[in-house]
Amino acid sequence: MAEADPIASLSPAGERYFNRELSWLAFNQRVLEEAMNRAHPLLERLRFLSISGANLDEFFSVRVAGLKGQQLQDVDLRSADGLTPAQQLGAITETTASLMRAQQKVWGALHGELVQVGIEVIGPSAEMDVGCAGWLREHFLTQIFPILTPQALDPAHPFPFIPNQGLSIVFDLERLSDKQPIRELVMIPSSLARFVRIPGEPMRYMALEAVIRRFSADLFPGYRVRNSGVFRIIRDSDIEIEEEAEDLVRYFRSAIKRRRRGRVIRMEIEERIPEPVEEMLQDMLQGHEAIVVEVEGFIGIGDLSGIVDADRPDLKFEPYAPRFPERIREYGGDCFAAIRAKDIVVHHPYEAFDVVISFLKQAASDPDVVAIKQTLYRAGKQSAIIRALIDAAEAGKSVTAVVELKARFDEEQNLMWADALERAGVQVVYGFIDWKTHAKVSMVVRREGDQFRSYCHFGTGNYHPITARIYTDLSFFTADPAYSRDAAALFNYITGYVEPQRLEKLVMSPRDLRDTLCACIDAEIDHVRAGRPGTIWAKMNSLVDPAIIEKLYAASNAGVQIDLIVRGICCLRPGVPGMSENIRVKSVVGRFLEHSRITVFGNGKALPNNGAKVYISSADWMPRNFDRRVEFLAPVENPTVHDQILDQVMVANLIDTEQSWVLDRDGHYTRLEPGDRPFNLHRYFMTNPSLSGRGAAQEHGAVPTLRLRGRA
Repeated sequence: MAEADPIASLSPAGERYFNRELSWLAFNQRVLEEAMNRAHPLLERLRFLSISGANLDEFFSVRVAGLKGQQLQDVDLRSADGLTPAQQLGAITETTASLMRAQQKVWGALHGELVQVGIEVIGPSAEMDVGCAGWLREHFLTQIFPILTPQALDPAHPFPFIPNQGLSIVFDLERLSDKQPIRELVMIPSSLARFVRIPGEPMRYMALEAVIRRFSADLFPGYRVRNSGVFRIIRDSDIEIEEEAEDLVRYFRSAIKRRRRGRVIRMEIEERIPEPVEEMLQDMLQGHEAIVVEVEGFIGIGDLSGIVDADRPDLKFEPYAPRFPERIREYGGDCFAAIRAKDIVVHHPYEAFDVVISFLKQAASDPDVVAIKQTLYRAGKQSAIIRALIDAAEAGKSVTAVVELKARFDEEQNLMWADALERAGVQVVYGFIDWKTHAKVSMVVRREGDQFRSYCHFGTGNYHPITARIYTDLSFFTADPAYSRDAAALFNYITGYVEPQRLEKLVMSPRDLRDTLCACIDAEIDHVRAGRPGTIWAKMNSLVDPAIIEKLYAASNAGVQIDLIVRGICCLRPGVPGMSENIRVKSVVGRFLEHSRITVFGNGKALPNNGAKVYISSADWMPRNFDRRVEFLAPVENPTVHDQILDQVMVANLIDTEQSWVLDRDGHYTRLEPGDRPFNLHRYFMTNPSLSGRGAAQEHGAVPTLRLRGRA
């Protein structure tokens, strides 16, 4: 039974809260653990390892960068668990050092297993036959050498700028003609793939830095290589918004450029790097106060994803083709007719994201559609959603797109989409300066007879076709006029700052989402006091907000039974007598990334029950989602959709035993044992249809009923 590192805090306030940053690191440890999970195919295990590396890079470039900035500016802003920035940085440095050592250990194990199945990652001095050696040298001379630009490091050549995640090699050389030493820097361009595949069998890969080292004589003719060392840097990549930014688009164009030159936060160097070279690199970082890590093994674990792409389907998950909802097929593919007949929820990635694209494509081509309104947080590089909006505008429809420029690391892509949309005649709105528009909402207004009807889509995930294949999310479609009026009010709030006076169905942040959740929790407390069961189930990515956590503690003390499925960060301490003894927390990490946000209140009965209050949302329970983002919380009232989300999605998450971790009061995550009746929620949804998507087919083939185990 695997056990992840604890996330306990170092201060008295930590008795009530886990530290946010250490909790995130514990999540990344769980991701890394999947790389050693033999239930997964070998290349999928390698994928988990690479994800843990990429995750850690982003953590340093954003979260650690923020703490470092506070420390350098003497900002004594303590975390909810009472730690100063310096204390948090100390704990992070210690924990990440252990995590990075574990990554190298896992890579060593996977490397050996890959060799056994015919995939090798070889070093610069590896032996190969004449044909392969000749091919590799020719590849270097024609495909790599022309792109490299060695730079001498001496008083006449100041140390050059190295971009974020830049990988470089320092060479200590000796000129053969006069034995004079010289030091050269070779920055490896990000445009080059990290690995070179050598033709033939077995599959052999050589890392780019190893190829360069192998042919250093071609790169430096007339010199002898005395030593060389690889290093890599991570820079501050966050963008801070200036309240007085008059032109948000112009500000972000310049901010993206500034991001590339952010402060160095971490530098990874080869453990065997020569001491003089290490001293030189340390001098280069003066003023940055970067965290320097010596790596024994492969630098840049995230780049191992390049090997995952190997053409070995036998070492990957079996391909999965998402289902298209039968309900919509029954109406000849007419999304509007299907939605008009009854609300529907689509469960991604088990059901195709194509239904969302079809909804908008149909709106673009339908002559009776007069208007489309759409939020865009992340849409991807090749977006059919954007194409549909452009087609609709070019067809003369009124199209409004709320493009969020503050979607981290997608700012540049979103600026490009905004330009393309505006050229097509779309009214592009950038929302609020201080708040991110994180709500995922689409609204289509259609003329039907002598009146208009609106069709709405509310999503827990992004309008992104790639992530929709690996993230589990819910797409809720409805033609209910009350939802439509609320969606219109939400768009008017974003585009014209017209705050809704009254909403019939939706709850919004930063308006009243936190207060509404607290009121619902209070209602469960009242049920217990009246002698009825009080129960709460909630599923989210992160639980950080202290006010919500305190309200959950109060509910636990009152006797409310609370089950939380928190994939990533959880600052709540479960199972503490007198504080949270009635709260249980689990995390699910597996083939798909659990991303949907669902909240269920028992409403005076044990869960699940038909009268339970079920909500879906775009928001996690974090201060930023409640206070600095435009989010929605939507009630689900249609009986079939209600049953699907409650009796299928939530129950499956609660009874999963094959990819679940349980959090204890001390901050340890322990992997559940599958037991005599193992259950894998991802496998269940891949092999069983959803309730609301079945339509009339539901009558001919029932969906298997899930039952809670060990609960009333």
